[in-house]
Amino acid sequence: MHIIVFITASNNKEARKIASALVSVKLAACVNIASKVDSLFFWEGKVQKASESLLIIKTRKEKLAKLIKLVKSLHSYDVPEIIAVPVISGDRPYLRWIDAVVGKSG
Repeated sequence: MHIIVFITASNNKEARKIASALVSVKLAACVNIASKVDSLFFWEGKVQKASESLLIIKTRKEKLAKLIKLVKSLHSYDVPEIIAVPVISGDRPYLRWIDAVVGKSG
């Protein structure tokens, strides 16, 4: 199953480091980085706000556990946002490209 993983990072430098690691070890076929995302969230008893970078990662569900482990080893947050959602459909050649890059096995 193809998935999209969303991860927020503290800044573009951290986002690029995580993206580069994921692509280089083929846990992701592609990572988009959206800079300067304004985030509002509840943390440590109050509403917080931060300017973050958002990673949008294309991969397969079988890669998620290894992806999470690698991200946590590189991420500066105690509890990083790592959320995966299923891809219900897509352009077949693009989905085959993801499979060719990351493989279909765990």
